[in-house]
Amino acid sequence: MVEYKETLLMPKTDFPMRGNLPANEPKMQEKWNGMDINKLQMERTADRPEFVLHDGPPYANGDIHIGHALNKVLKDMITRHRSMTGYHVNYIPGWDTHGLPIEQALTNKGVKRKEMSIADFRQLCEEYAYEQIDRQRTQFRRLGVRGDWENPYITLKPEFEARQIEVFGRMAEKGYIYKGLKPVYWSPSSESALAEAEIEYQDVKSASIYVSFAIKDAKGVVPADAKFIIWTTTPWTLPANLGISLNPEFTYVVVAVEDKKFIIAKDLLETVSTALEWTSYEIVQEVKGQEMDRIVAQHPFYDRESLVMVGEHVTAEAGTGCVHTAPGHGEDDYNIGKLYDLPVLSPVDNRGCYTDEAPGFEGVFYNDANKMVTAKLEEVGALEKLSFFTHSYPHDWRTKKPVIYRATPQWFASIDAFRDELLAAVKDTTFTPTWGETRLYNMIRDRGDWVISRQRAWGVPIPIFYAENGEPIITPETITHISALFREHGSNIWFQKTAKELLPEGFTHEGSPNGEFTKENDIMDVWFDSGSSHQGVLVERGMKYPADLYLEGSDQYRGWFNSSLITSVAINGHAPYKGLLSHGFVLDGDGRKMSKSLGNVIIPEKVMNQYGADILRLWVASVDYTADVRISMDMLKQVSEVYRKIRNTFRFLHGNVSDFNPQTDRVAYADLREMDQYVYMRLQDVLKTVRAAYDRYDFAAVYHAVNNFVALELSSFYLDIAKDVVYIEGHDNKDRRAMQTVMHDTLMTLLKVMTPIIPHTTDEMWSYLDVEEASVQLTDFPEVVEQANFESLRAKWDNIIAVRNDILKALEEARNAKTIGKSLEAKITVYAKEDIVALLSDANIDFAQLSIVSAFEVAPLDAAPAEALALEHVSIVVEKATGEKCERCWSISETVGSHAEHATVCARCAEVVEKYYA
Repeated sequence: MVEYKETLLMPKTDFPMRGNLPANEPKMQEKWNGMDINKLQMERTADRPEFVLHDGPPYANGDIHIGHALNKVLKDMITRHRSMTGYHVNYIPGWDTHGLPIEQALTNKGVKRKEMSIADFRQLCEEYAYEQIDRQRTQFRRLGVRGDWENPYITLKPEFEARQIEVFGRMAEKGYIYKGLKPVYWSPSSESALAEAEIEYQDVKSASIYVSFAIKDAKGVVPADAKFIIWTTTPWTLPANLGISLNPEFTYVVVAVEDKKFIIAKDLLETVSTALEWTSYEIVQEVKGQEMDRIVAQHPFYDRESLVMVGEHVTAEAGTGCVHTAPGHGEDDYNIGKLYDLPVLSPVDNRGCYTDEAPGFEGVFYNDANKMVTAKLEEVGALEKLSFFTHSYPHDWRTKKPVIYRATPQWFASIDAFRDELLAAVKDTTFTPTWGETRLYNMIRDRGDWVISRQRAWGVPIPIFYAENGEPIITPETITHISALFREHGSNIWFQKTAKELLPEGFTHEGSPNGEFTKENDIMDVWFDSGSSHQGVLVERGMKYPADLYLEGSDQYRGWFNSSLITSVAINGHAPYKGLLSHGFVLDGDGRKMSKSLGNVIIPEKVMNQYGADILRLWVASVDYTADVRISMDMLKQVSEVYRKIRNTFRFLHGNVSDFNPQTDRVAYADLREMDQYVYMRLQDVLKTVRAAYDRYDFAAVYHAVNNFVALELSSFYLDIAKDVVYIEGHDNKDRRAMQTVMHDTLMTLLKVMTPIIPHTTDEMWSYLDVEEASVQLTDFPEVVEQANFESLRAKWDNIIAVRNDILKALEEARNAKTIGKSLEAKITVYAKEDIVALLSDANIDFAQLSIVSAFEVAPLDAAPAEALALEHVSIVVEKATGEKCERCWSISETVGSHAEHATVCARCAEVVEKYYA
């Protein structure tokens, strides 16, 4: 006797239902490393056009965080996609290795920098940097990021430093490098100048004071006994005051308040009178700002003049319209002071303490001096009002301590000299998202000159010598020589040799008649390091320059995007990139910034240990990364459910094509049934959508397209219906082979298009297939196929699917009413309008099979009985099907028992059993 269940062609696959990714992904990565998958993919695509995504280097310090994971996975999805769609991709990861964090890390470990030579300290910094690189490299690779991990670029490597020196030299040759005494951001906590990119803002509580300045020489313009009132939030800068700035176009008023007279801007009179609590006042004179130019005021507590000047930078947004001016402590102050030939006074040292140029405050830390200055003002009767307010103030992004504006001799890169070229280069760049163009354009338009010198030890030295007369020496000859020395020995040689030893043999200079030279002790801003990477990597390694794409966080519009643009335009006249793509920051599930104190930090390693890298990668694909994104363990759990659905779809498809040979069993498209053609068409729709989405870096569109296709077209429709054919019919049945053809193509397409996102899983599935390629990564995306009947097919089957959805609703109602149990127990009669009746009367479509019922009839709408369920497109009656349940296919049929040898199965099943299993 035949065991009917043994005659069913059930799915056969060893591909496991559960991924067990935390345990299996490292094994897959070992396999990739063993076969050198990156080398294989590069060899396979060697003759293709190059696509260069140039890696912005993370800083080599500490474990990677979730922002790193977002960044590196986005890059990996792009490079994997490009290598599977017609391009040659060599992704070279990089690391930024110079700068203060490593110096601080060593200090925290007990290294006493002052007790060793600079060269020895720098050697320790280098060793520490390499330790951190190895640590981060392991973590990045665990994410499944593919690249040339054995040959990364590292900013401390001699060949990189040599190229950086060349960039500096070429900028100097064009006159873009100069030394100046002007106010820059200065970090007392780091004892170094900072660039704008190294500044972040935090709220602080500050003093707000109104101070009166007596007049020494009124020039006959205003009463000699009147006083100017200034407003400032930095009392500590008053020892450096050298002037008062007015707006030449403003109308100012001399106001009598009791027995005193004060000068303020007329537009601010009401605000100031309220702040200073004047109960009554009288305007005794109005005067234009321009008329008071070069009036001489008296410093409140020093025997020093304070010059009245006029400038357009003075606004009426706040204060009094009379601006305290200290050229050594503000950019606007410096600029107007320069016009009036004021000296640049900055009586604060590297540590933020007053020098002897601030009598009475020597040695006091600037912030501590606020109280002392205020007390001094009160003592001399110049303090008109003291209050406090909270506002946003610049801080050192590394030490998190406040910074000050302080004039010190620094090396600068001029931006003004080629600003128009920079702005033109921005316009020539493609931005994703598009708002990035405005952001970068405005930053370049508004930024000042770039302070590139740093008073630190760990970095690339500024390759400048000084003659005996103090003249800086930067010549093509010296630059070429130093670049060659750095390439051979690394930049530490600068600190190991004297200036004479570092200069070309026999070098002479008219400024050094005795042949004596000194060298610059400052290092370059680290943004100059990474900003030179287009030369240190792309040009150095013979890659395409400009790169196709730079991709980093949105903070890099003022960082790496900015510095790279400046150096590239300066030396070559164009941007180093054709396209810029930026992503947002990663927040917790409630939209809060992650911090240890809040306990809401999600660590990539923890996610991978719990869920696996492919879940984290799928999360990256699921979010709109162009804005800030949210992550939580609950969100990852939801993503893992989507992953499970996709994985099990792979498994189901594979199990049902186990006996299918695409070389011999494939059914031509023209010979497929309409339903199979429709699903094949939808597969092509998805492929077209996905390819376009990848091309525009819209991974969320890929994620949603695949997820919807898997859930709606496959799981809830085609694969559900397929069981009645693929399980039930004989192995070589034409309908079965037709469905297997579509299933096979679907599996292959989904595996390939999901490889950039979940490569561990797709390669695991690939290993179970009978294919030539050792990895799915060594294949290409399929091309979109168009068939002549697609549009007519779409129109027809969109209507059929709409009716089928009504049928499914009716079956659900019948189940709830206990009319039927499973849908195969049902007979349905569909009552419809004439056009739908014609549609459902197509003899070539098995509507019972399509609806997963045992009997299906269609009738005109006007024949519908009262009990018919009226739905959107049709009315339906669901009733129990007549006949017996087939033991093999479970359908209800009146043909059960019609075959003498097979009394418990329907005629269809009896025929199959007789033909294939008798």
